[in-house]
Amino acid sequence: MNIRNFCIIAHIDHGKSTLADRLLERTGTVSEKEMEAQVLDDMELEKERGITIKSHAIQMDYTLDGERYVLNLIDTPGHVDFSYEVSRSIAACEGALLIVDGSQGIQAQTISNLYMAIDNDLDIIPIINKCDLESAKPEEVEDQIVDLLGCDRSEIIRASGKTGMGVDEILEAIVKRIPAPKGDPHAPLQALIFDSVFNPFRGIIAYYKIVNGTLRTGDFVKFVSTGKEYHADEVGVLKMQMSPRKELQAGNVGYIISGIKSSKEVRVGDTITHVERPCSEAISGFEEVKPMVFAGLYPIDAEDFENLRASLEKLQLNDASLTFQPESSAALGFGFRCGFLGLLHMEIVQERLSREFNMDVITTVPNVSYKVYPKRGEVVEVHNPSGLPEPTMIDHIEEPYIRASIITQADYIGPIMTLCLGKRGELVKQEYISGNRMEMTFDMPLGEIVIDFYDKLKSISKGYASFDYHLHGFRPSNLVKLDILLNGESVDALSTLTHADNAMRFGRRMCEKLKELIPRQQFDIAIQAAIGAKIIARETIKAVRKDVTAKCYGGDITRKRKLLEKQKAGKKRMKQIGTVEVPQKAFLAVLKLD
Repeated sequence: MNIRNFCIIAHIDHGKSTLADRLLERTGTVSEKEMEAQVLDDMELEKERGITIKSHAIQMDYTLDGERYVLNLIDTPGHVDFSYEVSRSIAACEGALLIVDGSQGIQAQTISNLYMAIDNDLDIIPIINKCDLESAKPEEVEDQIVDLLGCDRSEIIRASGKTGMGVDEILEAIVKRIPAPKGDPHAPLQALIFDSVFNPFRGIIAYYKIVNGTLRTGDFVKFVSTGKEYHADEVGVLKMQMSPRKELQAGNVGYIISGIKSSKEVRVGDTITHVERPCSEAISGFEEVKPMVFAGLYPIDAEDFENLRASLEKLQLNDASLTFQPESSAALGFGFRCGFLGLLHMEIVQERLSREFNMDVITTVPNVSYKVYPKRGEVVEVHNPSGLPEPTMIDHIEEPYIRASIITQADYIGPIMTLCLGKRGELVKQEYISGNRMEMTFDMPLGEIVIDFYDKLKSISKGYASFDYHLHGFRPSNLVKLDILLNGESVDALSTLTHADNAMRFGRRMCEKLKELIPRQQFDIAIQAAIGAKIIARETIKAVRKDVTAKCYGGDITRKRKLLEKQKAGKKRMKQIGTVEVPQKAFLAVLKLD
């Protein structure tokens, strides 16, 4: 079989999408007319931010020594928040291109994605990218790769996504060094779903890799975990556009359209098989995703609740790592408690809701899930501070800890130590990787890194430190629930769980910030931070003497209308809490307290 399935793994910003562009150009998959930078990143958001958010699969045809080969490339994201996308792509491949930036060297996410690939027995082709830059240090980076992989220097390819240097060598290495998939086209059908997208005209389209068997157009197929049966209206491979085929055999990556309407019927990691000749067992894919950060999403207008549900379901098809369940809040009405893999993921979901589905939402303070041990009864898992039992009923609370790995240059060790220890971290070990670079391992509470840790780490290390983490169990902790009161009324959307040592400082900063953000009213507003019945901080917003909205004298009524409409739009954004209007900015202010 002349098929090669491979993915590209790298740390964020190491140039994998640009290198993918060159591979597509060299194999003639994309014509010059269609060519644009980062052609696989098709979301506006990806282009704007220059990051890959979603894995993209595409098929290329390549000829070497007179033989035709079919190469299936899956481009993956590099940011730690999207590592679930990477795990799914790796499950569908036999080999991986490991791309390392020639001027930056190996960074944390490179290592964690690499281990994931090695666990799945992928063949690794190491590539040093950006070798055309003056700041590139290919010899040093080669040393690092040899240390990490234990490969020969001759196996490392030097390349540049910008100039196209080394692209032919890479294509040759893919054919020669990555094994062909080992499926049996005559066995019962087994295909692993690794992604799905929603198309408003054709329903849900599932992407899969056929492990065994053959899939033809018109076949009667069954999705194993949901037990639903469908006719395959169209099957085909993924070029720049979808390209239909009569049949696909084992080893191939393709798509299936069968008019599925409901998002619950397609699960990433599920197996497709024939109804008549089913396979004996499902493929063991990748594990369920564990959300790290929880936040409430509420529609600005209460009537949009059902629209928000539909939008989240459609978004979940494109992004299987998003989880959500309904919840309600006294201040904000009905909404959803959503689980995200990290703060960037949360930001991206909000952006996509507003761009793709035209849904404006209010987000509450992000938090993590805690285990609460009451004096009597079962252990409760709490995702939301308002779900916490009374303090007198609680025996103790455990919070999730992570094992964080930070790779940095030796010059920045001091400030990074200070930052991590200030976030209640404990140093587990530190060791030199090569030359001037070292890896530090910390155990830290997940709740401390949720809000602004990553940004601070980047700024104190001038962008050189890279960060990666995984969950590392729960530990008992002295946590208290901090409430914010406006004129004596508690605003549940601003409640947070925080460590007792930080509560005073956090409460005071929160009151100061809200004082800046809440507009002055015709009456005094008292902003208080409280732990239980004890008030720990207070600010007062003084009343306004006079309301100045009379800036239109006479003239045309349309000018007044315009101002009134503008005001109405602003009002809609605000949520009425008792008698005090809290602008949407206030709910987000908590994220940027420093």
